[in-house]
Amino acid sequence: MNLLKYFILGLPLLLACDSGKETVATTPTPPQRKEITVIPNKSNKVKLVVGVTVDQMRYDYLTRFWDDFGNDGFKRIINEGFNCRQNHFPYAPTYTGPGHAAIFSGTTPSFHGIIGNNWYRRDLKREVYCTEDSLVQGVGYYGPGSQMSPRNLKVTNLGDQIKLATQFRGKVIGVSLKDRGAILPAGRAADAAYWWIGKDMGHWITSDYYMDKVPEWVKLYNRSDAAEKMLAGNWQLMKPVQTYDESTTDNTPFESPFQGKLQPTFPYDMAALSPQNGGFDILKATPYGNTIVLDFAKLVVENEGLGQDDHTDLLTVSFSSPDYVGHQFGPQSMEAQDLFLRLDRDLGELLKYLDEKVGEGEYLLFLSADHGAAQVPSYLQSHKMAPDYWNPAILEEKIEQKLDEKFGTGDYLEKYSNDQIFLNYETIDRKNLDIKEVSEMVVSICIEFDGVAKAITGIDLATHHFSNGIFSKLQMGYSQKSSGDVVLLLEPGWVSYGRQGTTHGSAYPYDTHVPFLITGKGVNQGETYEATHVTDIVPTVCAILGIQAPNACVGRVVPEIIAND
Repeated sequence: MNLLKYFILGLPLLLACDSGKETVATTPTPPQRKEITVIPNKSNKVKLVVGVTVDQMRYDYLTRFWDDFGNDGFKRIINEGFNCRQNHFPYAPTYTGPGHAAIFSGTTPSFHGIIGNNWYRRDLKREVYCTEDSLVQGVGYYGPGSQMSPRNLKVTNLGDQIKLATQFRGKVIGVSLKDRGAILPAGRAADAAYWWIGKDMGHWITSDYYMDKVPEWVKLYNRSDAAEKMLAGNWQLMKPVQTYDESTTDNTPFESPFQGKLQPTFPYDMAALSPQNGGFDILKATPYGNTIVLDFAKLVVENEGLGQDDHTDLLTVSFSSPDYVGHQFGPQSMEAQDLFLRLDRDLGELLKYLDEKVGEGEYLLFLSADHGAAQVPSYLQSHKMAPDYWNPAILEEKIEQKLDEKFGTGDYLEKYSNDQIFLNYETIDRKNLDIKEVSEMVVSICIEFDGVAKAITGIDLATHHFSNGIFSKLQMGYSQKSSGDVVLLLEPGWVSYGRQGTTHGSAYPYDTHVPFLITGKGVNQGETYEATHVTDIVPTVCAILGIQAPNACVGRVVPEIIAND
């Protein structure tokens, strides 16, 4: 008997004792309880979940370009759905592979195992790629970039949980120009993941992890002239040039031009530039790359019958072109702004298609990003701001010199990877040194070095708990099995990159602050300025679906999002 029931049933007896009179205790009539439906009825189920990831989208693109957006894309999602305005990654490094894995698993690299796009494997003495898999073969293409699978993903994700909840009747399919953008969101139990090979092909492929041959409708697309039509177009500004006042002028020294073009200026003749820029690969760094993904995603819905029965399906769509454009031109460029204006139009087309094919109000769509982006340091320097460029090779030389002086000549550093230092255990064992002492000495050398804001040993990250702050983010991105012995955090704004274009990967807001937009069935209209994380997306979606969250999920449900009716 719980305390409340005990109190209710025992209250008359207590009153009788207190009154001093003989009283007959009576059991009160229980109050009528309102019946609550915990599990949604089949008629109430979401037919299709669409998870959209925009590769390299800072949150401030929404506010910066808002006045130039149409009403059918970003604005529709926000006006009809819910906007988490202070949504961040709770970890670093902020790269594409870890970001896609985190969004769809609700957990961090410390659990899901994707600690970078590439990372150093001490046991193999080489760097590995996040979705590489020598046990599989490409399907539709057998060259580089075809032997891929989600086998390195150590946890379940949204797609896997939908599979389990529907007894594997629901379909799960991932689509992206990048293999990692298709594979990691779809999960280990997915029916398919398709990625795009440019070069001289312009084809969608997969691997035999999923199937022995691509479906006929994929073959039909690959035999079509869809990619050729994209390549025949010119990339010109979508709107009059004077409306791009949220960006720098068209020609700046902070942008990297395409090979064969002297200046990074509009228009871009795709057909003329393609031979020197990887053939069809040039489309990746243009808005046409997003259109290719959109067109194929619609074909997936059509040909796979997604959202057409009582079993919830999942389609993951990752738009990779913003990342290619951001790396090449930077976040202040007209190219970046024009791409997002065109992506806004593509999103509107996707929503309209889903309304017609699945039914308005019958699907749920969320949108986030795998990371943000730093401002181009050379651009900031031109305006008297402090960020600079990082060259780890100089630091490595300094560390080797100091360790030689302290412990005698030896090869102490095995690898520098993802701003992590891997010590050479063979040298340390041979010299009978204490790994903790050597690691702490490396930290002391690093923090005296220009460009390094923080340095911490892997031992400290593995044995201490950091509940908040920068070290907490580093800890959530750290794997005891796979990460290095010393982890660095560069000064704000510093990047290891060329002087044109930009990159990402830090624990700072420009890399961690990304959208979390959600709309559709079961979603309230509104917004919040309360802190949320990308790891909160999937548990919230799972709560709406009434299914179990992924097995290593650390995120929380955002209750304001969920409609009560």
